[in-house]
Amino acid sequence: MKYQILLAATLLLAACNRDKAPEVGTEGMNAAATAASDAANPTVDNPNVVSENEAPNPNAPVMKFAESEFDFGDIQPDTKVHHTFSFTNTGKSPLLIEDATASCGCTTPSWTKEPVAPGAQGKMEVQFDSHGKQGIISKQVAVRANTQPNITTILIKGNVLDADAKKPL
Repeated sequence: MKYQILLAATLLLAACNRDKAPEVGTEGMNAAATAASDAANPTVDNPNVVSENEAPNPNAPVMKFAESEFDFGDIQPDTKVHHTFSFTNTGKSPLLIEDATASCGCTTPSWTKEPVAPGAQGKMEVQFDSHGKQGIISKQVAVRANTQPNITTILIKGNVLDADAKKPL
C-alpha cells in the first residue's frame, strides 16, 4: 500500500512538471519566482518620480521652510488656533503650490497662490480647530508644488486641554 501511494505521488509530480522546462537548483527556482513576480507586479511608470537614470532638474524650484513643524503647546478646547509657516524659494525657477492637504478635516491650510520667484518668500497658514478633540494632537500638511520631490510635509502639534478641567467645581 505504501508503495502504491509513493508511486502515485511520483507520477502526479511528474505529470505536473512535464509542461515546464527543466529548471534545477536554486538559480532555476529563483528565476521562476522572479518571472512569476514580474508577471503579477508589472512596472508602471509614475510621472511624479524621477527614474534612476534621469537626472533631477537643476533649475527646479526648491521650497525651504524656516521651520517644518510647530508646537502650539496647550490648546483651549473648542477654539481655533493658527500658525503661519514661511518658506523661501531657493531654486532657480518660480515655485507654484498646486495644493496642500491636511491629514484631518480639523486642520485647514491656506497658502500663497501666486508663483514665488527665486529668492522670494511665501506663506502657508495652518488653522487647527480643537472642537471635539482632546489630548495630544499631531497633524501633517502635505504641500504639493512644482518642486523635486513634489511633496513637502509640515507638521503642527499640541495638547488640547480637557473641557471639564476648566470648569469650576
